[in-house]
Amino acid sequence: MNKISLAAAALALSAGSAFAGDLPSTKAAPVAPVVASPWDWDIGAGVTSDYMFRGITQSAHGPSVAGHGEVRYNVDSTWQLYLGMSGESINFNADTADLRAPGSSALLGYSYGNPSMELDGDAGVRGTWGKFSTDVGAIVYSYPNTPATYWPRTYTWVEGYFKPSYNFTDWFTVGANFSFTPSYSNSGAPAEYIEGNFKWTLPDQLSAFAISGALGYQFFSGKTDVVISGAPFYNTGFATTNPGFTLGQYPDYATWNLGVGYTWKFATLDLRYWGTNLSPAAAAQLWGTAGYDLHPNGTQNRSDFGDQRFVATLSFDLTSKDLK
Repeated sequence: MNKISLAAAALALSAGSAFAGDLPSTKAAPVAPVVASPWDWDIGAGVTSDYMFRGITQSAHGPSVAGHGEVRYNVDSTWQLYLGMSGESINFNADTADLRAPGSSALLGYSYGNPSMELDGDAGVRGTWGKFSTDVGAIVYSYPNTPATYWPRTYTWVEGYFKPSYNFTDWFTVGANFSFTPSYSNSGAPAEYIEGNFKWTLPDQLSAFAISGALGYQFFSGKTDVVISGAPFYNTGFATTNPGFTLGQYPDYATWNLGVGYTWKFATLDLRYWGTNLSPAAAAQLWGTAGYDLHPNGTQNRSDFGDQRFVATLSFDLTSKDLK
C-alpha cells in the first residue's frame, strides 16, 4: 500500500511538472531599452514691424517676414553640433543712390542695388555644464541677386561669435555676445561687437511673460578698403563733407533694446524698444545711401536708419520635442 501511494505521488508530481512547463511563465520578459535619437531640429517663422540688426533697421523701418530652420546633433549630454539657415525680407532703400559731389547740387546718379532678401547660414557647437553654457560658431550674411551697377562688391560677409550664458535660477539668465568680422558688410573694415544681455521670466501665473534686454557696442578696428572709400564712392558712407569723420572709417556706436514677450504654446509676441547713439550724419556715414536725406546745399548726408524705434514681433517656433 505504501509502495503504491509513493508511486502515485511520484507520478502526480512528474505530471504536474510536465503540465507546468507547458504553461506561460508569470515572470515578466525583459524590456528593451529605449534608445533616444541624437538628432534634433528647430523650425520657425515670424513677422515684425521693423527688422532690426544691432539697432539699425534692415527694412527701411517697414515690416519684414522671416523664417529659419536648424538641424542639431547631440554628441552627449554636454555637447551639441548645429547647422542652420534663415531668411529675412529686407529693404536698404538704395535703388537709386542720391549722390552729389561735395558742394554740388548735381546728382551723380550711381545705382547701388537694393536686395529684397537676406539669406544667412550658421554653424557651430554648444556646450552645457550645469548652469553655464556656451555657443561658438560662425554666420554668413548673404544678399542674393543684389543688382549692384556701380558698387564694386556684394554686401555678403562672415562673422564669428562666442556667446556664453549663465542661469542664476530657472527664471533669470544673463549672457554675452563677442563677435568679430575681418570685413564688415564686405567693406574690408575689421569690426568687433560686444554685448551683455539678460532674460527674466516672471513667476507663477505670469510665467508666460518674460522681460529681456541687451546693451551692445559696435566698433571698427580698421578702415575700409580703398576700392570702397575711393572715388566715386567717397560720398556714400564715408562722407568727406561731414566734419569730424575720417574717410574710410566707420563710426563706432552703442545700441540697446528692452522689451517684454508673451509666449503661448509655440507662439511669442514680443514688444521691444530699440535705440542707438548714432547721429543722423553718423548713421549716413555708416549706412551710406540707405535712407539718408541730403541737405539741399549738398554738404551733409543724414539717415534715420539708426533712430530709436518701437518694434512689435510675432514669431512661431517648433522643435522635435514639441511633437512628442
